[in-house]
Amino acid sequence: MRLLQKLNLYVEEVESWILVVIVLIMVIFSFAQVVLRNVFDHGFLWGDIFLRHLVLWVGFIGASIATREEKHINIDVFSRLMKGKSKFFAQALVSLFAAFVSFLLMQAAWSFVLEEKEFETMLFNDIPAWYFQIIIPVGFGLMTLRFVINSIQKLVDSFSAQQEQIL
Repeated sequence: MRLLQKLNLYVEEVESWILVVIVLIMVIFSFAQVVLRNVFDHGFLWGDIFLRHLVLWVGFIGASIATREEKHINIDVFSRLMKGKSKFFAQALVSLFAAFVSFLLMQAAWSFVLEEKEFETMLFNDIPAWYFQIIIPVGFGLMTLRFVINSIQKLVDSFSAQQEQIL
């Protein structure tokens, strides 16, 4: 469990830094686009596409962070009706199901990225589209990892609750 927690903390640190850098790039680039368009009647033709893909990165990294903090949309009807050990088992089961779905989405996204690479789709200025789209399978992979960690944590909490009941 400690190894998973260390991995989780490391991924959290990397995600936070990537998110900060991307948001800074988005703010600076957006400001530059506005100034270029309004003052000089010129701008980067590829600017809007670039910013759209950065929003995609922010969205997937944000989804991973929401999963880590358990702030994602989930099915909590079970946890509201159950108490004690069964509540933790239900939460673990829901997290495992979400991990399974995220894993399937990661596989589908990986196939999509491979097809984009195979067809040599260009985003702008001879930059392949898959460079920016790689965040889709990576994001779903991070969410899968986080759901698995959450599920294991819920099972550990369940056994801890059981030990407290015995004592």
